[in-house]
Amino acid sequence: MHHHPWQDTSRPVEERAADLLSRMTLEEKLAQLSSIWPGSEAEGEDVAPFQHEVSEAVDLDGLLPHGLGQLTRPFGTAPVEPAEGARALAAFQAKVAAANRFGIPALAHEECLTGFTAWQATIFPTPLAWGATFDPALVREMASAIGTAMRSVGIHQGLSPVLDVVRDPRWGRTEESIGEDPYLVATVGTAYVAGLESAGIVATLKHFAGYSASRGARNHAPVSIGPRELADVILPPFEMALREGGARSVMHAYNDLDGVPAAANTELLTGVLREQWGFDGTVVADYFGISFLERNHRVADSPARAGALALKAGVDVELPSVRCYGEPLLKAVQSGEVPESLVDRAVLRVLRQKCELGLLDPDWSPAAPEGPVDLDPPATRALARRVAEESVVLLDNHRGVLPLHPTARIAVLGPCADDQAAMLGCYTFPRHVGVEHPGLPLGVEIPTLLDALGAELPGAALTDDPGDADVVVAVLGDRSGLFGRGTSGEGCDAEDLTLPDGQAAFLDELLEDTDLPVVLVLLTGRPYALGRWEGRLAAVVQAFFPGEEGGPAVAGVLTGRVNPSGRLPVSVPRSPGGQPWTYLAPPLGLKGAASNIDPTPLYPFGHGLSYTTFAWEAAGADTDAVPTDGGTGVRLTVRNTGERAGTEVVQLYLHDPVARTVQPDSRLVGYARVALEPGQAAEVVFDFHADLASYTLRPGQRIVEPGAVELRLAASSADVRHTVPLTLTGPERTVGHDRRMTCGARVRLLAS
Repeated sequence: MHHHPWQDTSRPVEERAADLLSRMTLEEKLAQLSSIWPGSEAEGEDVAPFQHEVSEAVDLDGLLPHGLGQLTRPFGTAPVEPAEGARALAAFQAKVAAANRFGIPALAHEECLTGFTAWQATIFPTPLAWGATFDPALVREMASAIGTAMRSVGIHQGLSPVLDVVRDPRWGRTEESIGEDPYLVATVGTAYVAGLESAGIVATLKHFAGYSASRGARNHAPVSIGPRELADVILPPFEMALREGGARSVMHAYNDLDGVPAAANTELLTGVLREQWGFDGTVVADYFGISFLERNHRVADSPARAGALALKAGVDVELPSVRCYGEPLLKAVQSGEVPESLVDRAVLRVLRQKCELGLLDPDWSPAAPEGPVDLDPPATRALARRVAEESVVLLDNHRGVLPLHPTARIAVLGPCADDQAAMLGCYTFPRHVGVEHPGLPLGVEIPTLLDALGAELPGAALTDDPGDADVVVAVLGDRSGLFGRGTSGEGCDAEDLTLPDGQAAFLDELLEDTDLPVVLVLLTGRPYALGRWEGRLAAVVQAFFPGEEGGPAVAGVLTGRVNPSGRLPVSVPRSPGGQPWTYLAPPLGLKGAASNIDPTPLYPFGHGLSYTTFAWEAAGADTDAVPTDGGTGVRLTVRNTGERAGTEVVQLYLHDPVARTVQPDSRLVGYARVALEPGQAAEVVFDFHADLASYTLRPGQRIVEPGAVELRLAASSADVRHTVPLTLTGPERTVGHDRRMTCGARVRLLAS
């Protein structure tokens, strides 16, 4: 029998949470807004900013009788064997539930950016590589597998995905982002969210908002963008991921936005997120972000004031441990300085989420697996291989040296040729935690590119001496790390886009010393300037930290087993100087007579080559007049005119010739992957809606205006194959959160 309404699973979640809230003391309420991070105060380098300055040892026995909101990273803090970790977590949860009078367990969260950040778990490619696939369906499948692994060991919430749109690739967290285009970031990020949520894991959108647009691309640095850039570039991925992905959590950013720190930004966390978008999940703090209001932003003079600011703005849970939402906030509420209603608002959201997760059910018990736990099973490994293979971008092959000849003599050179770390981004377990534990095995098998090439080409002779070779493969790239301990990753920002670690000089010398064709392979976390070698390299292959199966994936492209289908999610610049701009530039942001500096990239957004050829035929729209509240089909036939199967990525861009505010010359509004056998053709139909032409006129007002627009069917943002002129007819419309945000695409194979 149920004793109280909150235990009655037949009642609505809202009702159950409210009933439980009404029975709690102030101490019990505040306990639900806090977290502990066991092991974070141990020796070693920070894995969160200023971790060791603000981490304090926790008095569990004093804490637990009131309850516990969250548990921080039980698997991602130190290496733990998966089955042992799962059993330890279950035992801890039993202890938490037994210690408080309602029997409420903690909500356990983990990082899961490139897979579950746990020892021995599958390591997937970094998000920039997801962007390069232009394949949301595959990303969704990947995220579902990640979520399933997390659920199997007792985790409830994943701190992913990163939906920050790249504004300046010198930023260290470029590798954690999906790309420089809001539509690509939104669609791929939303697919990730949907996959994670389908496995029952609470997806957490980060970093809300503006974090990637910092001055000088420095981590945590101030952001000074206007309201239109915020509305049209930064916010749409979050909006889509909530509305169409079903994300149940959002994490505030570290930066200030025009002087207001995100953690204290009521307009953003309550006005936009709750009131305009109708979000009813939880807002969690980025690690120590509430303390930073006092210590770094200096908008508060005590932990209590910092806590009050964040709570009022709409931050529900303090992560990763409690410094402001505990004793300081308790005293502030008791003294009347902070209204208890603000505490209730946050606690209700937390209890609602725990209720949805089954943590308030009378029959809840911590699930501990019986036998061994495999977090890298063959099927998941195969999925990591597929994502990696689709993400490799062939930038250049003008001499036709790729695919490599199966009996060639190949000199494989460069610092990343035989290095497992070159495959791994900064949120992979080995680079995030493993580096603190010398002698710890990687936990999963990671073939290097040299290993993989040897396995792929048994008839070839691989050497490290270019003297007697036919072709040179130079493998360069980044070392991921945290807070300056790498060349890419969180807190590893770049002064400019010169290849790191003296690799530019290495490549210069190599090209001077040999007449052999040189194939450049890049394993990086951001794009680097390649203009100084333009025309001198026989081929260029770009991969973005492609994960545990990255070696075989890149080797597959080099040998031709894989026909490359990746496309650039970020432009590759010509020169290394700080040109903090993306392809989304209006006319005055492009090359022009007003400045001597030409920002045109060497390889544009959306660019990528194939080993086969495609013809684009019969482009057009069903109608050339479209009402401002209507749509039309935009058609194209793509034919594989080459000798082998391949995948073309058809991109649809919008060009608005005249608008009332300055618009990008073109921006992505749709795309489709088209897989074809030799000689095969398919018709692609884009479902274009006038809402996709909307833009922000002034803060809070987004319009679709009548007039001419041009749709561009293109192989990259700079390679337009067909233009389709349309006229939007009828009255100007104001559109909001319910507008059409996606452009569906149907691919129909034609009878040959």
